[in-house]
Amino acid sequence: MSSDCSIRVHDDILVSELTAELGVHDVTARCLLGRGVQKGPLAKAFLEPRLSGLRPPTGLAGLADALPRLVQAAQSGERVGVFGDYDVDGVTTATLLTEALEAFGMKVVTQVASRKAGYGFTVEAAQKFVDEGCTLIITGDCGTSDIPSIERAAEHSVPVIIIDHHTVPSADAPHPSLALINPFRADSEFPFQGMASVGLAFYVMGALRTELRSLNHFGASRPEPNVTTWLDLVAMGTVADLVPLSHENRIMTTEGLRHLNRRARPGVDALLEMAGVKRSELVTERTIGWKLGPRLNAPGRLGDAQAALDVLRAPDRYTAQAAARLIETINNERRTEQDKVFAEAMERLETESPTEHSAIVVAGEGWAHGVVGIIASRLVDHFQKPAVVIAIDTESGEARGSARSFGGVNLYNALDVSSENLIRFGGHAAAAGLSMLPEHINSFREQFLAAVTEQGPETVIAYECDAEVGADQVSEHLANELQTLAPFGKGNAEPLLMSRNVEVKASRRVGDGSHLKLTLKDEHGRELSGIAFGLGEKDPGAGNRIDVAYMPAITEWAGRKRLELSIKNLWPSADAS
Repeated sequence: MSSDCSIRVHDDILVSELTAELGVHDVTARCLLGRGVQKGPLAKAFLEPRLSGLRPPTGLAGLADALPRLVQAAQSGERVGVFGDYDVDGVTTATLLTEALEAFGMKVVTQVASRKAGYGFTVEAAQKFVDEGCTLIITGDCGTSDIPSIERAAEHSVPVIIIDHHTVPSADAPHPSLALINPFRADSEFPFQGMASVGLAFYVMGALRTELRSLNHFGASRPEPNVTTWLDLVAMGTVADLVPLSHENRIMTTEGLRHLNRRARPGVDALLEMAGVKRSELVTERTIGWKLGPRLNAPGRLGDAQAALDVLRAPDRYTAQAAARLIETINNERRTEQDKVFAEAMERLETESPTEHSAIVVAGEGWAHGVVGIIASRLVDHFQKPAVVIAIDTESGEARGSARSFGGVNLYNALDVSSENLIRFGGHAAAAGLSMLPEHINSFREQFLAAVTEQGPETVIAYECDAEVGADQVSEHLANELQTLAPFGKGNAEPLLMSRNVEVKASRRVGDGSHLKLTLKDEHGRELSGIAFGLGEKDPGAGNRIDVAYMPAITEWAGRKRLELSIKNLWPSADAS
């Protein structure tokens, strides 16, 4: 067996019981067990996620503090300020809150963050809400650490409700907000901490609708809104923010994808059209991750996220298409800048021997701050270790960076240890943002590398396969059955199968040469088509035998569906004679 691949081991009795109960292939049963799903109601609920499976918000810290004030604002028709961060989670949260609060009878002033203004809910944003006559402010995907901004609003008797999922700093003083709705509060008793801010916002607005319904707030002049129509926003923010696609997130994303496939939101329809997604194509979590997410992120990466808010809020097709064209232009600019920064970062790292260190820390002047998170992720993929990428702004005299984790390293803890060199930082264990003075970068690098080393390396298996199967067992039926485990993402990875000693009938490098197109032959002579993205350098050549890790899928081309293997890795077979 390759040293890069491990096969999950399960009790054969449990596999047999689950196979019999659900009537599924034993490979599917092994995949379910690998995700912690055993026999009983939970197994059926996993395969058929329904909104009725959402647990009530009982125990969600901060909700009880927020609801009375939200009810008051709705009954009085108050002017409420909504502030969202500049990424997809922040913008979808701001959109959901705006649409919900307006449907409940409030007047809403919406702002989204700008890279130029700095991370999070700024003092300037708080003052602008005050100046526009807002009597209540709600933040989405930020605010937990923005104490000065909350205090500025309080100086004008404007309370702030925070809806956020970032790490709550330890502090002796009580939080100055009216309500901090954050599942990471020490006193939160809601059983699932993994929701993105847009999922939390959906929960809060659902609870508010229930309260208002009990008070007979809705009627002929103000119909009660159907909150499920906002689940398209929840799906986009949840998938794009890379939170676990399990529990409540799995249910909300599954239903949200159904709404996305109706293409009822003009802005999303326009974005899909701009991205080349045909109306006949199914919108999946991959569509969000590869098509919608990057486009909605692009405006906030290069400056102001307002364009992303505008496209999601577009009331008609004409307005939506104009907004989508603007976003496409910005996204192309983002790609160009991203490629430039990555090339420069790799050039700098060539002289710094990054393989000798526990993590990557690289900085450069003139880099667009909005792309450093993407660059950090690419460096993690390349070097297989945590990475921090820092953009130095010579005009403001500040250096701002993004960090991405690898191997179980808790970034938030590592940054906390290094905090004497930082102006501020925030985020969570897997991803974080930070800022510092440029002259402190070297000192920060030393402390951060030491902190990562102190945590110790975690043994990481690049490919953990759910089951070993003979290539002859792979069928369209199995591929379709495995698809019922979707949506896939963090916390619910795509099923990964392994087959040994498979003959390569043909192989060729495609695209720019970095990908492989393979034709494999099983032991009965049946041919299987496969695509291996990024594995062009591992071309095994026709006639050789390989062990291969893959996900079987059904693809469609020119109206015809066929079985194709999405190959994640391959190795020369040790069993080849």
